[in-house]
Amino acid sequence: MPDLVVGFDLDMTLIDTAPGFRDVLRALGAELDVEFPVEEMTRRLGPPLDLLLEPYLPAERIPAAGDRFRALYPEHAIASVPVLPGAHEALAAVRRRGGRIVVVTGKYAPNARLHLDHTGLDVDVLEGWVWGVGKADVLRREAASVYVGDHVHDVEGALAAGVTSVSVLTGGCTADELRDAGTHVVLDGLAAFPAWLDEHLDGGLGAAAVSGP
Repeated sequence: MPDLVVGFDLDMTLIDTAPGFRDVLRALGAELDVEFPVEEMTRRLGPPLDLLLEPYLPAERIPAAGDRFRALYPEHAIASVPVLPGAHEALAAVRRRGGRIVVVTGKYAPNARLHLDHTGLDVDVLEGWVWGVGKADVLRREAASVYVGDHVHDVEGALAAGVTSVSVLTGGCTADELRDAGTHVVLDGLAAFPAWLDEHLDGGLGAAAVSGP
């Protein structure tokens, strides 16, 4: 393995999942005759789907609803979902340093793969259906030294793995929430990541790139 292995979260870190998530929720709600608060649920993107559905469905209906959500997903949530600004450049920055790229996401892996293929995001390893501190096992297995995410639970996974936690403000968590969770670095978005990575690898934690409100 190369010395540098960088992990990335997918939803709201590399891609803007919100448009597709909204469309799938609307389609699922129409099938189940349930009026989900789509905008509110979209603002809370990050936790596993079962937790997002929990307030609105009886417990016994959630597994089947989750399965149906994942089945509807390819039709409603791939073409409409773009990469976030700086995503391709962030991956290219890792490549320039001879590094490997590992995507560790809570998303169902076949649907995550559809996003990677559609957007042309070139990664070495994709691991799906992994959440919070569970991401640490994958990061350790792949010998990652950095994990980039947008949610406090991404921070938890990075810290549990003993790697540098880099957080971007493109998801639903604020800079204060991410810092309180223990992240090492907060960036406005991935556009700032290449400069941070260069500084980090050349000595220091890239403090000059820390930003955010």
